[in-house]
Amino acid sequence: MTTSSQSAPRVPRWWNYWGWGSGDVLGAGAQAVITGWLFYFFTTFCGLTAVEAGLILGLPRLLEAITCPLIGYLSDNLRHTRIGRRIGRRKVFLLITIPLLPSFALIFVTGQTFLYYLAVFVFFELLYTMFLIPWETLAAEMTKDYKQKARFAGARILVGQGSAIVASYLPTVIINAVGGRDSAQTFFIMGGIFGVMFSLTVLVVVCLSWERPYTAEERAVRSAPFSLKAALLIPARMFRDLFSTLRIRAFRQHLSIYLGGYISQDIFNTAFPIFVATVMMGATVMISQMMTLMYAAQLVSVMVAINLVIRIGPAAAYRIAIAFFGAALLWLLAIYLTRPAAGGSAAFVATDPASVVWVMGPIILAGLGRGTLNFVPWSVYNYLPDVDEAVTGQRREGIFAGVMTLVRKVAQSGAIIITGWIIDLGGYVSPKTAGGALVQSPQAVATVAWLLVLGPAVVMLLGLAASWRFRLNARTHEVLMAEIEHLRVGATAPSSRAAGEVVEDLTGWPYARLWGRNTLGARPLHGEPR
Repeated sequence: MTTSSQSAPRVPRWWNYWGWGSGDVLGAGAQAVITGWLFYFFTTFCGLTAVEAGLILGLPRLLEAITCPLIGYLSDNLRHTRIGRRIGRRKVFLLITIPLLPSFALIFVTGQTFLYYLAVFVFFELLYTMFLIPWETLAAEMTKDYKQKARFAGARILVGQGSAIVASYLPTVIINAVGGRDSAQTFFIMGGIFGVMFSLTVLVVVCLSWERPYTAEERAVRSAPFSLKAALLIPARMFRDLFSTLRIRAFRQHLSIYLGGYISQDIFNTAFPIFVATVMMGATVMISQMMTLMYAAQLVSVMVAINLVIRIGPAAAYRIAIAFFGAALLWLLAIYLTRPAAGGSAAFVATDPASVVWVMGPIILAGLGRGTLNFVPWSVYNYLPDVDEAVTGQRREGIFAGVMTLVRKVAQSGAIIITGWIIDLGGYVSPKTAGGALVQSPQAVATVAWLLVLGPAVVMLLGLAASWRFRLNARTHEVLMAEIEHLRVGATAPSSRAAGEVVEDLTGWPYARLWGRNTLGARPLHGEPR
């Protein structure tokens, strides 16, 4: 059923929540493989330096400074084109990716050059973006209800954490299946399995989700013919929309919270496998098992966070998560400082309960914090287009998804490149180029350990500071939605003084300038009404 055939809003059922949420098999699942394994794979099995591995993971995200907002902008403005009416302005992008996603396995072919790995990873990241941005808008289009949006976010994160568990444990399963050999073949098989899973996932999303139905006024707008002049204006309008989102106060605060939680994990994910390999003297199986335990704890954390965010609000839940993750970082630092002086691994493979708790405790604690850090920003994202609608009188889900992904990718790129550069500067040497030697210099080990702790801690302070000023929650969202309906019928003054203060605090705009009485929103294409 196409978008144009929807005549009334539909009520999401349980299969719609989980069908849309399954998209995070590609969203979080791919990122779990990329951030958890690729840096380790490149430096361990491909003979690349830490700097080269960081550049491969970081440079493609800089290219997305164009592709992220472009896809978001185009998906917003395909609504009044023939292809947008027949297939759906979001789903057309999803359908393109289905046959191409198995190319994910090509990243894990060993013996190639730096340029090969860079080119293949750029191609996959373009596919990933083409799916991610239109998919992220669908939950905001399928419902306006706060609790239903929270359920969509919960389903998404639960699926994402489940796929992350698979991504972390699959190398152990494959290694055991091929006779206990720790080799690059493990990762190629894993890439092939995930590539097929990604294609099936997108198919499920297409079948079990829908786009916002057309209003009667929108149906009256005829499909616009191709115009070279309009096409040339797209970049200017796109970037005007892009920067206009930063003038929404709640969105600026949200970006700080989002980056504080996610970039801290990017640094941690990049350094953690190297930390296990150097400080704990562990191989792929040990890394896999510890990551699996951490992602299992994240899954538990998300299940708790779904209700916690509704009860105490996203900002308070976020601060609790930072406390858990921060405590885990300090615990890992203590493990480094008390490790065997000779660099042996006896303390980390002991089977007595005290040693097990000493090693696994911080991993569980980190997972409990990280799960909520992952959930909070995406539970909040679904409500941000509502705040924007109060200001612009438009629904711009696509551009918000594009900006979020853009900012995330650029910041992630910088974080990974700098992380790789610091590890390389510390003297870390690829075991392959060193003839298989596993023991690194004391300086290299110290660099990895302190980076693992201080990098995430510093970034989380950014999000922590923003959380004290962030006031979007269930109560304020209810007030916001009531005021949007108030504005929709032509009101120019708030329904009450308290309601006006809430809306002005969330938007950062005076009430008299809301609902399009400003220059914030770009003029809709093709005559689309405000």
